[in-house]
Amino acid sequence: MTPMPTRTILMACVIVLVAVIAGAPFVLNEGFLRLATECLLLLTMAQMWNLLAGYAGLVSLGHQVFIAFGAYALFLASGWLEVTPIWVLPVAPLMAAAIAAIIAFPLFRLRDAYFSIAMWVFAEIIGAFTMKSQAVGGTSGMPLATSKLIDFDWFEPTMFWLAGGLTLVTIAALYKMMTSSFGLGLMSVRDNDLAAMSVGVDVRHNRLIAFVLSAAGCGLAGALSFMGNLFIAPLAAFDVNWSVYMMFIVIIGGIGTLEGPILGVIIFFGLRELMTGPLGLSGGWYLVGLGIIAVVVMIVAPRGIWPALRDRLGVRLLDVHRAAPRPAAGTILPSTSERVTG
Repeated sequence: MTPMPTRTILMACVIVLVAVIAGAPFVLNEGFLRLATECLLLLTMAQMWNLLAGYAGLVSLGHQVFIAFGAYALFLASGWLEVTPIWVLPVAPLMAAAIAAIIAFPLFRLRDAYFSIAMWVFAEIIGAFTMKSQAVGGTSGMPLATSKLIDFDWFEPTMFWLAGGLTLVTIAALYKMMTSSFGLGLMSVRDNDLAAMSVGVDVRHNRLIAFVLSAAGCGLAGALSFMGNLFIAPLAAFDVNWSVYMMFIVIIGGIGTLEGPILGVIIFFGLRELMTGPLGLSGGWYLVGLGIIAVVVMIVAPRGIWPALRDRLGVRLLDVHRAAPRPAAGTILPSTSERVTG
């Protein structure tokens, strides 16, 4: 029996997921919808962090700054224009992308750990300025000024649909990008930027695009997350745990894979809900559990859980790796002595 082509399986999965996302609000209660929305938004953020770290080779410890920029841009634009926040959602990714494009020039002069620390320092500096700015509520934060314009009968379903649509578009766009020539160039930069430069890959340009796209995705996901809360405060928006969660999800799931963050999100929220729900433990204990899992995974499967499962089961749905071309049938390869002397 001939196996189904990967493209056919992917299309079937997309159709099923779209149907599930469209119909879930009519089946699930508001509590489950809110949890599902949180899962989807954090998955989007993790995929964006994975784009930068897993495919461009830039590890960021300050990606929470783009979440904050996107959220504050949404709150301010909605209040100034006096419109429902949904109508100004495009402002969030545009603001985050613009900030990323500006800071990329000085940050790209740094390499490895220096880049990571510089991102974290930048996020802390902006967070400190925000807490001192009364224009955005200072340390007290600010409510969503146009919340009275929201139809709360459909608020949770709308948030879920937006989060679900964003996640599907994000994964589809990343798959399309990473299977293109740009994705091949980006992964070559990740593996060895000097070698990539020697064969004509524009290292700075490729990393700039990945950095800006990663920031834009986090900005939009962050705006949706805080829009769901109807309130934003600097301590929450600039919380370093945003980056910690993204890193945990990507690393234990499988960095440099599209399926890995999906598995990582399932583990993250599954453990959190198990420990804070049925086990009745305090909120901090699930962080201890996550830390233990991370240590075990890094020892047993350094590449993450999904790559280990993928290699064992042979399942490659969203795999974007390239295989070396095989010689055509009938081609006679030169002997070892001929290859040496040639």
